[in-house]
Amino acid sequence: MEPRILIVDDESMICSVLDRWLSMEGYSCITASNGREALNYFLKDNLSLIITDIKMPEMDGMELLKSVKSMDPNMMVIIMTANLEIDVVVEAMRLGAYDFIPKPVDMSLVALSVKKALEKKRLEEELKAHHKNLEQLVEERTAKIQEAYRVLKEVHLDSVRILTGAVDAKDPYTWGHSDRVKSVSVKIGKKLDFNGKKLERLEYGALLHDIGKIGIKDEVLQKPGSLSPEECQHIQEHPLIAARIVAEVDFFDEKIPMIRHHHEHFDGNGYPDKLVGEAIPLEARIISVSDAFDAMTSIRPHRGKKPIEDVLVELERCKGTQFDPYILDIFMKEEIYKSLIIN
Repeated sequence: MEPRILIVDDESMICSVLDRWLSMEGYSCITASNGREALNYFLKDNLSLIITDIKMPEMDGMELLKSVKSMDPNMMVIIMTANLEIDVVVEAMRLGAYDFIPKPVDMSLVALSVKKALEKKRLEEELKAHHKNLEQLVEERTAKIQEAYRVLKEVHLDSVRILTGAVDAKDPYTWGHSDRVKSVSVKIGKKLDFNGKKLERLEYGALLHDIGKIGIKDEVLQKPGSLSPEECQHIQEHPLIAARIVAEVDFFDEKIPMIRHHHEHFDGNGYPDKLVGEAIPLEARIISVSDAFDAMTSIRPHRGKKPIEDVLVELERCKGTQFDPYILDIFMKEEIYKSLIIN
């Protein structure tokens, strides 16, 4: 049976465009103009996915999300919004939203999000079916379950990338920054014999390290000149904002320390808590080196990218003050940077 998608928006034009586009992609769609009408469809129809705006009459998108999840926790709900306010993002994640689509809507982004959501739903249903007969089928099903878990992990990573993409959209100069920091951090982690769950935690933490910038004003992120003391203080809030966001999702509990402390300095002069040396989580010390390397080798509003030679000199100069000497030595001596220089 083809997936059935409910599109909810009080702007009929948006409903019409989404309906037409997704129908061309092979999905069956119905539309509703508010949350109350959508809830009636949900109760009567066999839906695979809901795409809903937030601000609507009679019942808004957040109320709809809460009602739907209370009745069917596994229902996939994608939120559309013109304003990614930090409190709204946190609340929607807490209630179980699968993804966020910024307005004006990018149809290719919608299509990707819908595809990933439906794939995740299919795999979860398959896993649930497997578990019913796990004792009898354990030997022949183990390989399938492991493969399904691998794919689910990739789907989850893709969902996180979409959320970090909202940060990239706020600051085009840092496009792809989080993904590159993740790649560098994983390479360092492997040199430290990270594997399994430990390496996976580092991967997610590095990918999410800058998610708090979603709560930083655009004019500060994109300012071409030097920041004022007040602006510096504002941008230094992003690790705390990030920690607040991920704290609402149980899956991310173990990633909070590395996200909160990736701007701590080895000598205690970092932020937000001025931790010193090994009091800083090891993963945060890894991300700190990766983050600084990518920042210096990327174009920023107030400067061009630095030559790699200058970047390496600057990293070495900050050894033992900003950076853990041991982590930096691994990064430098193993020449990890050679495969990661941005052309």
